[in-house]
Amino acid sequence: KQTSLLSRCVSLAIRCGKTFRHLFSSRNAHNSIAKMVHYVKMEDGKVMPFQEMLKSIERYNPEHLKVIESYVEEQARENQYDLEANLACLKLYQFNPHLLNKNITYIILLKALTNFPHTDFVLCKCLLLPAQMNDDMVKEIIYLADILEKCDFSLFWERVTKHPENFQKINGFYDSIRKFVCHVVGITFQTIERTYLMQLLGNVEENVLRSWLKRYGWQEEGGLVTIATQEDNIKTKHITEKIEFDNLAPLMANCL
Repeated sequence: KQTSLLSRCVSLAIRCGKTFRHLFSSRNAHNSIAKMVHYVKMEDGKVMPFQEMLKSIERYNPEHLKVIESYVEEQARENQYDLEANLACLKLYQFNPHLLNKNITYIILLKALTNFPHTDFVLCKCLLLPAQMNDDMVKEIIYLADILEKCDFSLFWERVTKHPENFQKINGFYDSIRKFVCHVVGITFQTIERTYLMQLLGNVEENVLRSWLKRYGWQEEGGLVTIATQEDNIKTKHITEKIEFDNLAPLMANCL
């Protein structure tokens, strides 16, 4: 019942997320850890900062693909995140299928998973080629995204623990998913059983659970964890309608 409640409360909210590019750009700048400054060499010999290149027509130049791929790998190592760079990489694969690197594709999709509940994964998925969509690893990642959207966290951790080697390159992957779990718990529960919370976080140890409780300010008492009093988060709205008779007169006349 608790898993079903999670699914109903959150899945709709995720599906209703706005996917306009300018929203992603601003959010991406907010969520990314401070990036190292990269430079790209142009054909004329001039050097352009990497972020400026992404805002120009040069983002579609296949000669810059190696630099972008290197930056994607750096995101995985350093626990950074840059949606625009990742989308540029996938777009270059669309235009140049012979340059496709599936390992980079895996990293991009897994990094998009770490930014749930935002809908980055949908944008990345829309740029995949048939060769990528038919790949077994890509299919598994898409399945994991579906599980996360349904908030079936027990099944998610079960799938992840079967092949931990698939996620070793993504520094901070597990904690990013646990952050999403805590987000869901925080908007769904007032209190939750301690053992059930540990299960949702991936059957974590005692010390790991305590660190997440401290991070979110949740209080533990007995076998229950107090999340929040949801009534405090609900703002009552008073709606006053003012309809004058003169406004209704034409409508009433048409009904005669």
